[in-house]
Parts: sequence; C-alpha cells; structure tokens
Amino acid sequence: MGLLSDPYRRRALSRLILRLNTPLCIISFLVGLGWFLGLAFQPFTLRIYMSENAMGSTMVEEHFVYGERALSYAREFAGHKKKAGGMPVAWLEKTMWTLGLEVYKQTFSRTLPFPDEMRERYMVKGTNVYGILRAPRGASTESLVLSVPCSEGQHNNQAVGLMLALASHFRGQIYWAKDIIFLVNEHDLIGMEAWLEAYHDVNVTEVHSSGMLGRAGAIQAAISLELSSDVITSFDVAVEGLNGQLPNLDLVNLFYAFCQKNGLLCTIQGKLQRSDWDSLPAYLHSLQTLLLMVLKQGSGRPQGDHGLFLRYHVEAITLRGINSFRQYKFDMGMMGATLEGMFRKLNNLLERLHQSYFFYLLPSLSRFVSIGVYMPAFGALVLILVLKALDLWMKLSRYDVEPNHGLCDGDPGPAPVAVEEPKPSLLMLVPPLLICHATGLALYLVPILGQDVATRHFPVSESEAVVLTAIAIYVAGLALPHNTHRVLSGASSDRGWMTLKLLALLYLAMQLGCMALINFSLGFLLAVTMVPVAVVVQPTGPKYLYALLLILVTPAATLLLGIFLYQELVEYPISVLEGWQRFLQAIAEGLLDHHLYGSMVFPFVALFVYPCWLLLWNVLFWK
Repeated sequence: MGLLSDPYRRRALSRLILRLNTPLCIISFLVGLGWFLGLAFQPFTLRIYMSENAMGSTMVEEHFVYGERALSYAREFAGHKKKAGGMPVAWLEKTMWTLGLEVYKQTFSRTLPFPDEMRERYMVKGTNVYGILRAPRGASTESLVLSVPCSEGQHNNQAVGLMLALASHFRGQIYWAKDIIFLVNEHDLIGMEAWLEAYHDVNVTEVHSSGMLGRAGAIQAAISLELSSDVITSFDVAVEGLNGQLPNLDLVNLFYAFCQKNGLLCTIQGKLQRSDWDSLPAYLHSLQTLLLMVLKQGSGRPQGDHGLFLRYHVEAITLRGINSFRQYKFDMGMMGATLEGMFRKLNNLLERLHQSYFFYLLPSLSRFVSIGVYMPAFGALVLILVLKALDLWMKLSRYDVEPNHGLCDGDPGPAPVAVEEPKPSLLMLVPPLLICHATGLALYLVPILGQDVATRHFPVSESEAVVLTAIAIYVAGLALPHNTHRVLSGASSDRGWMTLKLLALLYLAMQLGCMALINFSLGFLLAVTMVPVAVVVQPTGPKYLYALLLILVTPAATLLLGIFLYQELVEYPISVLEGWQRFLQAIAEGLLDHHLYGSMVFPFVALFVYPCWLLLWNVLFWK
C-alpha cells in the first residue's frame, strides 16, 4: 500500500511499466502461443483414468451374438425406407412392438427462418419413433438412451439394424436397473431437438410437436450411433456439443476402455493415436488432433445428435463407424458387444456422471488436457490487453511520462501530456459506442427480417439474400461516419483516441474472458488473432499497414482462415473458390444454428466482437 500511496514511488513504478511494456507484451504473446503448442506434447498431458467408481472396471461379460440379426434388420429397414420414400414409421412401430418394447411416436414440424439450400428444406415435417424397455429391477426413475438418426438415402441403415438387434438382446436380460429408450429420430438435429423438448416439457426453439405420450425416467446418459456399413475398421467418437459443451470425460473413457478390451480400433477426429510419442511426427499428429478439436469446438456446432443432450445436463457422445482401407475389419457382433458393455456399466451408475472433467482438450483418446493446464495459454494472451490498458491509463494520468517512450508496437507515442491539459469529456465516447453497437444490432437483425425485401428487388433466393445482406452490413460498417466525436470538446487531442482505445481493450478482454469460460476454443481463436493487432493499432504510424492487419483479424477473416486450416488438417485441401463457397455456407449454417438450436456464436460475434472491432477501426482513423 505504501508503494501506491507514495507519489514518488508511484511515479517510478509507472515509468518502469511504461519502459517495459513492449517487451512484456511480446513475451506474454510468445508464452501464450508456446504454451498452447506444448499442450500436444505427451509429457505435458495427463493419462486418462476413470473417476466414477461404478464404471471403474470393464469386468463384464458381453453376450451379444445377434450380428446376423442386425444385418437382417438393416436390410429390411432399407427396403421399407426406399418403399416409403422416407422413414418407415409403421414398420418401426411394428418391429419394436414385436421385440416387446413400449412403442410411441411423435410428430413435429418446424419452419426455418430461411430455406436451407444445402439440404433443400424450408418447412420441415417428420416423425420420431421410440421404444422403451422398462427396467425389471427398477422403478422407472432413471433411463439411458440409444438414438439413431434416420438419414436420407442408404446412410445409417446398419445403425438402425444394430439398435434393433441390441433391443432384442437387452429384452432377454434381467439385470437392467434403468429404463432404456431406443430412439429413431428423423431430420437429424431438428428431430432430436423436438424429441428432447417434448421429453423435458419445454419449448425453447419454437418447434411444434404432438407432445410426448410415453416417458421413462430421468435420462442419465445417451449414445448416438451412426453406422452405414456392414463392417467397420474403427469407431470414431464425437464429443463437441452445442456452444462448445463437452460430455463428462468418464463417458469418453468408458468408450475407450471397452474398445481396448474388445480389440476394436477407436479414433478421435478420425485419427488413430501413435505409440512413438517422443518423435516429431507423433507430436505433429497429436497437434493436428488437438487443433481439429479446437476448430470444431470453436464453431459452436454440435458434431452429432449427442450435442443437444448436453443442454439438458445429459452426458452423451456420438459413435461413428468408419470403413476405410485398413486391413482389419470388425463385424456387427463386435460393435454390438462394445455397446452392450457400455450400457451395462452405465446401468450400474448410482448418480449422474459428475466426478470427472467437463472442461478438457483431447490430443488423443488416451491423454487429455484439463482446464487448469490449458487456461494459462489464454491468460497470457489476455494479459497483453491488460498491460496495454495499464500503459494507456498511466499516460492518461496527471503524472509526467518520458517524452521518447513508445507504444507497445514500438512506434513513437504521442507527445507528453501536460498536467494542465484537461481530460476529455466522456461524452466523446458515446457516438462511436452507439454507432458501433447499432451496426452490430443491424448485423444481427436485418439479414433475417429483410430477406423478403431483398428477394423482391434482387434476383436472389432467400438463403442468398440472408448471407449477402449479412456480408453487406459487415462491410458497410467500415465506412460508417464513426468520427462524429470530432465535434466534441477535447476530442482533437491524443487523449481522445487513447481513452477510446483503453475502453476497447478492456471491453475486448472482458468479452474474451467470459467466452473462454464457456467455450475455450472460440475465446482462444479470437484472442490469438485479435489481441496482437488490437494492441498495436493507433492513428499514428503506418496507418495502411494497421488497416490491413485489422481487416485480416476481423472475425469474418478468422472464419475463412479457419476453413482452410481445417481442410489442411483433415488432409483434404480445397481451392480458393471452394473455400469461398464453404465460407458462405458457414455463415448460413451459423444463422440457422442460432435460430434452430440456440447457438450463441453468431449473436456473440455480431453483438459484441464485431462492435469491439469497429471501435479499434475507429481508433485507427481518429482525426
């Protein structure tokens, strides 16, 4: 306290911080980036372990021998689906009833905010069919879910067949203490959202459904199955849910443990783990897997039907059967035995999964990075904003500063501020703040509300109108007259832009910090791109270079860069034209995800990140 109360020591401290600000910013950025890259190195990660005692051992004996029956069900389902031109509701009801399940169906409909041209749908109508296997040794207070999406064409027919074979096998066992729900949902995520809302008796996305006639107990865990081949070479697990939510790590560990027990190859992000962890290729392999998870989680999109269960505090994963060129093949019997073992261990749960991690990153299925290990990488990046804000605050104070001291980017700073110079009025910050946030609000509202006007005056479809309107508003924000603050008193001095930049830096730090607590990957991706440029931007110096850097780190440019990076990581590079098409498609899907499922990535970018970026653009062109 004496250091801060003594004016001479306080002045010395401020001079020290001002002198070391640039080196500290550079060191902090290198530390944050290096820390993140080190997360893929195996000695810095933790080996997975089971935290839940009820699932701590795989010592259960699987008896599933209905592999051929699963193939028979799959062929029957495919034939009836082709004949009906969609999901064969009547055949599913009859088959489930024959297996001894309580069978129910749920009809639903949803009008999209604009047509989904990728899937060619606007007014979505469908039916979910589910059967409940009542627990012979329980009171129907808890349940488990095995769901299969009914996809178009020949996709997922084998998954339905395996689910029905498992239902037939489970029906003959007497050790079940939880109800088991076998669900076939139509229209993928829309059908799953309709079923979950009806099951929990809520309506958060305006889906119209016939309600729920039959319920089981509170859902403890769920597994979504996607399978389109009679044999597979590996099982791939998807964990990323809506808004970057992740299931409890114990559920992923359970899947990995039973794959290891049965000798079934398992992958994450489509990549097998390597055993030679101390080699450079193995590190790069783990880094690719880690980056793929960061990109998928940062998108905020659910990577399977399981992603919507997480909103209701139901731990869930999606398992996908992969049939590639590898030599070893696994049949339906092996897959069914693995799923049987998982359900038998979940059946032993005495309470919801809660003891293991909910925030983690996975460079492989056998190693994980906990929140306490990866958060320092983000903290080092946000520290840059705090250091620069402290630097600006000290320059705005009434204490003298060194005349030749530069800003964090190394350029000469403004002239020393005289003690007698009055501080600018805070009113000068109101016009740019209002205009920037009004532009963000227009970006959020106008594309959907104005699609009818756009289609009447331009030869475009509704989907194209929404995307192009969003891009037009985004670009128009660069040309808006933000410099209305010039008419106010005190705005012509260096104090004006320094005050605005101080506010923008603190605003950006608050946004990124809040987002990182919910979706670390999105917060880190925005921080690693925006923070360095946000710190160096100023109205003096190479203005056109700063403008180019600001445009390159805008959220839209980050999205475009992320698309090309993702394609390189999955070893499927695309051309510039294909990248642009995927960019437009990603914008449309981001809008649909927000309005259909409640994804918060688009409103977060439109209402907070983009206005903050416009404040920095305003600082650059301050006059």
